[in-house]
Amino acid sequence: MQGGTVQEGMRASDAGRGRWGTYVLITPARDEETFIEETIQSVLSQTVLPRRWVIVSDGSADRTDAIVRAYTERYPWMTLIRVPDNNGRNFASKAHAFNAGYATVKDLDYDLIGNLDADLSFESDYFEYLLRQFDRYPELGVAGTPFVEDPGVRCDYRVANIEHVSGGCQLFRRKCFESIGGYVPIEGGGIDWVAVTTARMRGWRTQTFTGKSLQHLRRMGTGNGSLLAGKLKLGREDYYVGGHPLWEVLRSVYQMKNKPYILGGACILIGYLASAASRMDRPVPAELVAFHRSEQKQRLRRIVSRAIHSLKPGAGDADRECR
Repeated sequence: MQGGTVQEGMRASDAGRGRWGTYVLITPARDEETFIEETIQSVLSQTVLPRRWVIVSDGSADRTDAIVRAYTERYPWMTLIRVPDNNGRNFASKAHAFNAGYATVKDLDYDLIGNLDADLSFESDYFEYLLRQFDRYPELGVAGTPFVEDPGVRCDYRVANIEHVSGGCQLFRRKCFESIGGYVPIEGGGIDWVAVTTARMRGWRTQTFTGKSLQHLRRMGTGNGSLLAGKLKLGREDYYVGGHPLWEVLRSVYQMKNKPYILGGACILIGYLASAASRMDRPVPAELVAFHRSEQKQRLRRIVSRAIHSLKPGAGDADRECR
């Protein structure tokens, strides 16, 4: 635990005030004793502090609560609340925990609200960087950055959607968050996807900004099992949020080049096809499915156009966008 600082003595009403607006953070946390202290240290180091940070212990049975309390006793702008263990570790539970935290801040005066996972680390000017983007783009509703699991793996934004904002850290303009109705509990996952896609459907700009990144301390998709099980879950999620079949085939083939080679992409496709065969109910509105498929078709056309362009004599790598 770090020693006393100027930040430690700040009142909650003073933290987070700056030229780029104020923000609050909510962190659902379930049994995060391994990672949460590194996330806390990252927030404490920020050049612009949140006005309030609510950490919601979602039925934690390990030392998560004790670790957080040691900090809330020293930093008045940090709050710990605990909700009962009703559903175990799933995405509906995460949404319920977030909403419990949101209920404690909704009457505060702030400009932006962020969902921050408890297994991340980031640079000291991370939130200042995002605040600057909201100040620069009035139409921006949701912003975030790439997250990194393997230092040597970089995202190719010719294929990945730079308009999607990963759920590890999503920062919303308050008006945007309220206009989409916040996070909708979905047990199988996709709550972050639904939020950011609904924002675009409602006319807000959403974007991943590549000038910063998050270090994801726990490998994605392994919170409740193996990596391959996580890939199967991704395929099921892709189906029930309405992903287009052609897009899913191409996505799965593309993912086969990443670890675990071949099997990872195959499991995504198997999860999708199995869900389609069982006619799994889709928990998202039909209009959102139609909007999602329309976006995927547009991206496919752009990818094909770039591929054709790259075959022309003298074509270079100008279209490559990576984090």
